[in-house]
Amino acid sequence: MSAVISGSTAGDAAPTPRRARLPAWLREPLLHFVALGALLFAIDHVIVGRADDPRTIVVGAEVDAEAKQVFKAARGREPDAAELAALRAVWLDNEVLYREGLALQVDKGDTAIRERVIFKALSVVDASVKLPPVDDKVLRAWFESHRAKYDEPARYDFQEAVLAGETAEAAVRGFVAALNAGTPGDARAGLRVFKGRPHANLAQSYGAGFAEALETGTPGEWRAIPAQDGWHAVRLDAIAPPRPAAFDALRGVVQQDWTDATLSDQRSAAVKALARQYRVKNEAPT
Repeated sequence: MSAVISGSTAGDAAPTPRRARLPAWLREPLLHFVALGALLFAIDHVIVGRADDPRTIVVGAEVDAEAKQVFKAARGREPDAAELAALRAVWLDNEVLYREGLALQVDKGDTAIRERVIFKALSVVDASVKLPPVDDKVLRAWFESHRAKYDEPARYDFQEAVLAGETAEAAVRGFVAALNAGTPGDARAGLRVFKGRPHANLAQSYGAGFAEALETGTPGEWRAIPAQDGWHAVRLDAIAPPRPAAFDALRGVVQQDWTDATLSDQRSAAVKALARQYRVKNEAPT
């Protein structure tokens, strides 16, 4: 077996526990502006320039078509129903900001570039956002309710023996039996070594079933485990147990996270309040 060592990082993709409520990455209006640029602004003036009632917003086929196109270009697939609904909600928030910006005449001297109008309107919203008083009691309560973000998860060291071009169950099971019997690995096989992988990373890379099977395995034993791309020959080497975070050590980080989350919630609430001034017509998704 040729030893191809993969120095894999721990890749802490923190779980996103958290309508059908919008995913966290789609809830912040300013994030909409920064991260979803093409999606939010490429829908041309055929939509925003229609001579409809300025207090009526139609979320229809044009929005869906552009959302699907940009989402597919970014992620390699079309959005599912929940993702499409979330993207519609993002577009609606930004359409409200755009129209409010036009009403406030913040487009003057800016050649009416849509994204800049939205950004300026959001700046007006930001001016009215105020943080409530905060003390350690508030921060500790917030910390406890978001422990998953701060606690150190269990981490797993494991090896994967890869048979070139072979992921069928029978072939991998035979290979695993040979490895456990002490037979030298196939010369075509490569060895990958992974250190400190948390559950979330395993589930993202291989699938939830693979993660659960690996974590319950016996250290030092080769096993054939199914993943989302076929069967894998893996051996669990070591487990580092989870460690709870200490508030006192992370107080500054917690306060900044609380501040960001509180301001985000207030911005979102302010945009939703503006949206109540409009009549929103949701056409059936295409």
